[in-house]
Formats: sequence, structure tokens, C-alpha cells
Amino acid sequence: MKTDIEIAQSTELKPILEIARNLGLSPDDIDLYGNYKGKVSSNVLKENDNKKDGKLILVTAINPTPAGEGKTTTTVGLGDALSRLGKKTIIALREPSLGPVFGVKGGAAGGGYAQVVPMEDINLHFTGDIHAVGAANNLLAAMIDNHIYHGNSLNIDITQITWRRCLDMNDRQLRFIIDGLKGKANGVPREDGFDITVASEVMAILCLSSDIDELKERLRNIVIGYTKEGEPVTCGQLKAEGAMAAILKDALKPNLVQTLEHTPAFVHGGPFANIAHGCSSLIATKTALKLADYVVTEAGFGADLGAEKFIDIKCRIGNLKPSAVVIVATVRALKLHGGANKKNLAEENFAALEKGIANLEKHIENIHDKFGLPLVVAINKFPGDRDSELELIYEKCNKMGVEAAVSEVWAKGSEGGIELAGRVLDIIENRPSDGFNYLYDVNLPVKEKIKLIVTGIYGGKDVEFSGEALKEIKKIEKLGFGKLPICMAKTQYSLTDDPKVTGRPEGFTVTVRNVKVSAGAGFIVALTGDIMTMPGLPAIPAAETIDVDSQGRITGLF
Repeated sequence: MKTDIEIAQSTELKPILEIARNLGLSPDDIDLYGNYKGKVSSNVLKENDNKKDGKLILVTAINPTPAGEGKTTTTVGLGDALSRLGKKTIIALREPSLGPVFGVKGGAAGGGYAQVVPMEDINLHFTGDIHAVGAANNLLAAMIDNHIYHGNSLNIDITQITWRRCLDMNDRQLRFIIDGLKGKANGVPREDGFDITVASEVMAILCLSSDIDELKERLRNIVIGYTKEGEPVTCGQLKAEGAMAAILKDALKPNLVQTLEHTPAFVHGGPFANIAHGCSSLIATKTALKLADYVVTEAGFGADLGAEKFIDIKCRIGNLKPSAVVIVATVRALKLHGGANKKNLAEENFAALEKGIANLEKHIENIHDKFGLPLVVAINKFPGDRDSELELIYEKCNKMGVEAAVSEVWAKGSEGGIELAGRVLDIIENRPSDGFNYLYDVNLPVKEKIKLIVTGIYGGKDVEFSGEALKEIKKIEKLGFGKLPICMAKTQYSLTDDPKVTGRPEGFTVTVRNVKVSAGAGFIVALTGDIMTMPGLPAIPAAETIDVDSQGRITGLF
């Protein structure tokens, strides 16, 4: 079979203005980036404000494993299948970061016959949004140090600066640095460091702002550090928000592309899901809901991270309510969660599969019982999966009163997603949600909100807070930030804070090592385990297989 990039490159794309016209948009509504990419004007959302919203479908997954789950592929395939059934559909995805593209994952635009295209452009630079986020982030960093150099009238304590520079690349060497060396003319020496751009609070702000005025307000509220008296210092006090917003004005506009089957897709924004809130932009989602009857979107990693943050942060801020949730699982991944050896996943192993299904069951319980949402389990079928193995998953789902459907969109495109689309439409039209709940009340104390996530969503017994975390929580609450929602920074591979613990563990304690406020984004980040805001490259990075020939044809993006 062809590789993902070979399939994408062999597909004839429609001009993006034709895709836009099918959504009721005029050429004046689109800023063109070549023939096959465009940005949708920010005015489109305002102009369609009186229209009724379409139905929002959230695609999430079990905890990811090296065997693969195919969440983005399923999202794209489901959107194509709904279009095939005659439903006016838009897909909403995050933009890939260059760090993971060149690191472990390679390309991140779906796979097989369920992809968004042009996949090379989407994976590499795209329309420059992530670069704009990095420039805005680093402008603020430069203005902080420039302010200190020119007298420091705000009395910023250089040992309490929390704002870091960023770069859209995995580079562990830059996690901790000392800058401002070689004399007074070069600044004030201090400890500093870099985050990956998609972990920047600016990215989270971009993705949670509905218009330019809200963007500026959120930028203004960023806390960059503290004075020597312990008072917060904001971006607004440095008068940086206007210039930052000017850099981001085009990045705020949703990017319009298409799938292999020409379903419209908004690919916009890309906050990390194990560090930030892991969802595509609010403005793209809201615009899509005004232009389509069904919007299929995804949230990063497993439901314990992406779906929880989608609901407790994005839905809360944007006043959204999903009509249905799809949880993606594979036979291979469930076997790994059940303790099977990753070298023997093709072998029949009902004991491991049954044990691993417990991870899926926990996510089902969370979506249905904690959030009150109807759901369908999508069994992403791999070649070699046995009917008897698929039947076991069906049986377990039926016992829980949950619909399940086999998805073969990777191999068959929309045709392979018809069963899944039918099940999703059935629960939306015939079995709508009785109620929709957030996990916690934002007015609760910070520690209590974190504990509710750990015990309710992860299934843990307790939370242990380091001395540093307790100190920061006390400061956050004293400064009036305590009523913000929580954004857990946790490994994606486990329900615990230990990536090696798979399945559905019980009786564990999660350790919160530090807490910080993202006042502009509007949430509090709780850091657990060894989660880092600047990843490193693996021993054999995907970059080693990526190349371009003399004709400009890119290879190696999977």
C-alpha cells in the first residue's frame, strides 16, 4: 500500500475557493495562501452570529500507546463519512508542531485514505500561525529584559520571572540557559530557558480568543513574573499586548483546507495536550458550528487529558456543548494496556485484550457518568485484527450500554466510516444527552479541583503536593486567581503520573510538583511527573527520514 504522503500527493485537490463556496463563503471571506489553503475572515463568525449552531462531535481516545490509536485519522474519516451521507460537515483539527513532526510522530494530518491536505504544507510551516505565536511570545520576552536593562521601574525580581522564550522545535539543550552575559551592554545575566512554541501561553490564548479585542485582553492579563514584593507583573504593564496582537492578527483567522474527499476542514491552533489544553481554536470551532450542520473535532491524547480539558476549559470558556463523543480504541493498543508484549501484538491474546479493555471502560465511565454525554466507541481496525477480538470489545461495550462500531477509514476512506457515522447520527438524533456537566465548580479551592480530577477522571486515591506547589497555590489564591479552571500537565500514556503504568490502575497517588497561573489563557497549570515544556528528540528522530528532491517533492512525512 502507498504511504500516507504518496496517497496525499496522488490526490487531485479542489481549489480552496470552491470548498469555501460550498460553505456559503465568498472570495472576499477568504485570504488565499496559494490555491489550496485559505484563511477565513474573522468577520464571518460575527456575520453569522444569528444562525443556529450545528451539532458538535468530539473525538477522543484511550490512553495512547506505541501500537497507535488513530484518533486524527478517525476524526477525518468520520467527517468524510458524514459528508458521504449527505450531511453538511466541517472537520476541526489542531495544527501540527514542527517538534513532533521532526521528532517521534512524523506527520500529523491523519493517515491512509483519511487525511487533510495538502499534508506537506500543513505539517511544515502551513500559514505561519505557529511562527507568529513564537514571535509574539519572544517579543514579550525581549521587552521584559529590555525593561530591566533600562532601569526596571516595575521593580521586577529577576529571580521570579516566569515568562520563557520559545522555539517550535524539540531541543532539550535549551530547556535551561543563562543569558545576558558578556557585560552590561548585553543585558542583565539571569537564568532563563525555552519552551516549545505550542506550550506557550500565547498559543493557548490564541486558541481561546473569539476576536481581536478578546485576544488583546487576554494578552494584557499574562503574568510574566513578580516584583521583589511578590506582586504580579503583567504584559499590560509592559505595554506589549498591542504589538503582540498585531503580530497575531492573521494567525487568529481559521485556516481552511480540505480532506482527500474534499470535506472542508479548519486546521487551526495547536496547544499541547499534555502541557496545555490540547484543542483547536475556539474561533474555528464556533465558526464551523455556524457554517455546518455537523462539526467533528478532536482533543489531544486520551480522554483523561484532551476530553477533560475540552469540556472543563474550552467548553466552559466558549459556552459549547458536545452532542456526542467518540472514543477511539484499537485491538493492539488494548492488548498493550493489558500487559501484552508489543512484539507479539499480532498474536491472539484474549486475556491481555480483556484486561486492557478496563482502560477503555474508565474513559467510557468518565464521558457518560462524569460529563453526562452520549458516546460511541470507534474500534479502529488494523489489518490482521480478528473478528473474535472485535466481538469481545463489542460485547464489553454492550454490557455497559454503549454503542460500538468498527472503523476502517484508514484503508477505505469514508466508505469505511459509514457504520460509525450511522451510530453517531443515531445517538445525536434519537438519544440526545439528558444533561451535560462540568467535572467541578471553578469556585472550589485549587487543591480540591485538582483532587477531583485525579480521583474522578484518573481513578486515583489521592494527591500529594510538593512544598513548592503548596507555596504557589497559596500565592495564586491570595492574588485572586484561584477561581480559574485547572489544566493538568500529565503524561498521556497512563491514567497515573507514571508513563509506565498502563491499563486501569487503582489506589495510586498523583504528585503535583508545581503549579503556575496562566492568567491570560484563563487557567491554572498543575505540573505532575516529569512533564517538560520543551521536549527532546528521540534516538532516531523522524527528521532522519524526511527529504525533498530536486523537483521540490517532499518524502518521509509518513
